Amino acid sequence: MTIKLGVPSKGRLMEKTFDWFGARGVSLTRTGSEREYAGAVDGIDGVELVLLSAGEIPRELKAGRIHLGVTGTDLIQEKLGLWEQQVEPLAELGFGRADLIIAVPQCWVDVDLLEDLDAAAAAFRKAHGFRLRIATKYHRLVRDYLRENGVADYQLVDSQGATEGTVKNMTAEAIADITSTGETLRANHLKILSDGPILRSQATLFRSRNAQMNQTEKATLQELLEALDLDR
Repeated sequence: MTIKLGVPSKGRLMEKTFDWFGARGVSLTRTGSEREYAGAVDGIDGVELVLLSAGEIPRELKAGRIHLGVTGTDLIQEKLGLWEQQVEPLAELGFGRADLIIAVPQCWVDVDLLEDLDAAAAAFRKAHGFRLRIATKYHRLVRDYLRENGVADYQLVDSQGATEGTVKNMTAEAIADITSTGETLRANHLKILSDGPILRSQATLFRSRNAQMNQTEKATLQELLEALDLDR
């Protein structure tokens, strides 16, 4: 039996994750073709590398099909209800940083704070007969944040593509999305509300609270955490 470690299957997140583990004496490598999603772990016995999309890793952690996984804080908190009961964060990895923010058109000169957005949403509904639309992929996080801050007259519309373009395309009046530099927002004539981000996210190593382990696997996990200087 083995400890299964889920890692993003491509791109910068995969490369940075490999670098982070490699710097701690645990070598992760991709094997086979780009389509095979196979990998190997050297430096410790009894650990299996599982290559998944970053969005699949929260689901697999919750199901207990992988013991450890690297993914963004935003994906864990969006995809897992009561996430702290499902997973334990072991280490922030220092890359993949992004903020989940709310942005509105730059021409809304009177809207800089959430309380301004609330007032604008009420006025919008009165003028147009339907609620102000906020495009997002992060329904759980945005809904909870707006409820906690007393914003009511809005509707969330799903965006799985270029969220920043929905205002220009007139399918939404505002957006809630992940940004790292803000350049794309500015290019689309959007500004971030100045209350601060909904969430600051980065790549993080999580442990599943639901994965079953025998004594051998528990010993392997302990050995791995010690190698990563995460022994607790």
